[in-house]
Amino acid sequence: MGLQESVMTEMKVAMKAKDTVALESLRAIKSAILLAQTDKGGGVGLSEEDEIKLVQKLVKQRKDSAAIFKEQGRDDLAEPELAQVAVIEKFLPEQLTEEEIEKVVVQTIEATGATGMKDMGKVIGMVSKELAGQADGKTISNIVKAKLSL
Repeated sequence: MGLQESVMTEMKVAMKAKDTVALESLRAIKSAILLAQTDKGGGVGLSEEDEIKLVQKLVKQRKDSAAIFKEQGRDDLAEPELAQVAVIEKFLPEQLTEEEIEKVVVQTIEATGATGMKDMGKVIGMVSKELAGQADGKTISNIVKAKLSL
């Protein structure tokens, strides 16, 4: 079952349960899918990789918004954003721990022979491709930066 079908199924459940947070989150995913399909032209289905990127983008947007709201002391606005993150993250693959990401980073650095910060972009690109959807870019970047600056 693709992302669009599972979102529609979850929307029906949320409607019956009158879960407004879940419903709002699911509608955001559905809207993003439809926009992405029309951008690609003619209602073409999205690949699984594109779907993962789309969901990651939605999660990142909400986390960023929540961080800004918390910075400004607006917890009343941050909480709904974080609640939506919890709903949207259900559609992402299992997230790896920092230790698991670190192992992949170390293997990639050894495989590419990266020695310093000049190789950071190459390493991040390879790790991001390998861990597509299983780790967010900021975590990967921080780990690569720490390993290459030693």
